[in-house]
Amino acid sequence: MVLRDVINAIEDAAPFSWQASYDNSGIQIGSPEQEVRRGLVALDLTPAVMEEAIEKKCDLVITHHPLIFEGLKSITGATATETLVSDAIRNRIAVVSVHTNVDSSAFGVNYMLALKLGILKPHILRPADNWLKKLVTFCPVSHADKVRAALFEAGAGKIGEYDCCSFNVEGRGSFRAGDNANPYVGNIKELHYEKEERIDTIFPRHLQNAVLKAMISAHPYEEVAYDIYPLDNRYEKAGSGMVGELNEPVRPSEFIQMIKNTLDVKCIRHTDPAGSNIKKVALCGGSGSFLIPDAIKSGAQAFITSDIKYHQFQDAAGSLLLIDAGHYETEQHTKELIHDIIQKKMINFALLISEVDTNPVRYA
Repeated sequence: MVLRDVINAIEDAAPFSWQASYDNSGIQIGSPEQEVRRGLVALDLTPAVMEEAIEKKCDLVITHHPLIFEGLKSITGATATETLVSDAIRNRIAVVSVHTNVDSSAFGVNYMLALKLGILKPHILRPADNWLKKLVTFCPVSHADKVRAALFEAGAGKIGEYDCCSFNVEGRGSFRAGDNANPYVGNIKELHYEKEERIDTIFPRHLQNAVLKAMISAHPYEEVAYDIYPLDNRYEKAGSGMVGELNEPVRPSEFIQMIKNTLDVKCIRHTDPAGSNIKKVALCGGSGSFLIPDAIKSGAQAFITSDIKYHQFQDAAGSLLLIDAGHYETEQHTKELIHDIIQKKMINFALLISEVDTNPVRYA
């Protein structure tokens, strides 16, 4: 199979268009048409992971954190990144990053962390803004069902737990075909009126090309009339962080110990645990301190993330139990997640999970 097949499998679960503006997810090294036979999934691409990939004869490495995060002006081996790029090219190893696009998924990094911690019914803490669009199109009444079905099949019309959502109204459309037209109905240079149906439906922005292609393919007109409107509605299927509840309330000290045991970490940083029992929990794998206000607003008694600054601990004191459980520790299960996403679509592809501990932080 080729690298494009792997990319398509990832796109189905966590489209690369979901990545943050600062990110560099996607193909780092290699061609979409490059043949790949065996892959290795790791949190980071380090020299040890590169050695593992070469030893295990892998021609693809898929990481969570991008190898190339900022632009490279030269590849001389002067930095660890430049050396790894050279090693990958020399050994014909493709490199793909699956970073903030899988962070943003409702079934991504944060969902995985929530499941590991026993948090029930997790949902997005801060749903994505400006991700939804509305499509309005017009077609002959005779073809309205066919066009609607094509739109729904392409992913349009989903609102919460409902699908096939649309608003429809009948009216009269007019047009006059030019000399070079090939009209479905009406005659050249004659004003024509047709009984039409207006179809309104909604879709997430990453599906726009697929939705338009499906609509045009099902529509009988030579020139399809349609409008696309950006929406301010929040998109509940993607965003930042996650929030849910424990099965039973637990004391803060017990909750902290449970996190340490589950994530296999020797120590964690946290605010004073002398508050009320913990039932509702918010979390964000990796650097999620920007979500502290969202966690407080959600009514969570605790918020788990990493890379929290001193004054953020200070500001949150008294509002909730703020826990810094470590960047690597809160994302370590992402390797399993990426592996499962690809294997569900490509059951015959040899995909391994790296055995290398890439955590650069050590505790004394």
